[in-house]
Amino acid sequence: MGNLILARHGETVWSREGRHTGRTDVPLTPEGEASAVALAPALAKLNIIATFTSPAQRAIRTAELAGLSGATPDPDLWEWDYGGYEGRTTKEIRAGRPGWYLWRDGVIPGDADHPGETIGQVGERADRVLARVRPLLSEGNVALVAHAHILRVLSARWLELDPSGGRLFRLDTGTISTLGIEHDMPVILTWNVPPHAI
Repeated sequence: MGNLILARHGETVWSREGRHTGRTDVPLTPEGEASAVALAPALAKLNIIATFTSPAQRAIRTAELAGLSGATPDPDLWEWDYGGYEGRTTKEIRAGRPGWYLWRDGVIPGDADHPGETIGQVGERADRVLARVRPLLSEGNVALVAHAHILRVLSARWLELDPSGGRLFRLDTGTISTLGIEHDMPVILTWNVPPHAI
């Protein structure tokens, strides 16, 4: 059985500044493009039979630069819709809502382009992705190129945890993580590995 290879997209200006970037389509920085290119040698060794990306340009571009050609955009891999917190940093949010914590407190509604999602809704999307890719793993490794929070929630669901279990898994830009099976149980094989450590 193959493994599920997770790649978080490269750096954007908003990710560098710690801004919640859900559905806003922010491009990669030059540093983000370089880190995506740096993923290519490791990914080339993994016999990846299929790749799915978020529809966001930062994910699609990361896949292209990392050598994952022919990737299929999957709308369920969009990042968490942060609603009224889109584009804001945690510090800015806490100025008006002391002690706010995304994984516990969620988001407020935004405009028509950013209505917001509950963690349960993000978990439902992650479950749909996993239902589609699990059958493919019998043939080899499958790569998902997306965003920090959706990949963290997806990892929690792979491990049969509640979606909020994603809070336990920090995930940096331009990194690779691997989910697999050990003794018929879902496990994390590698996590948050930067290109220079691969």
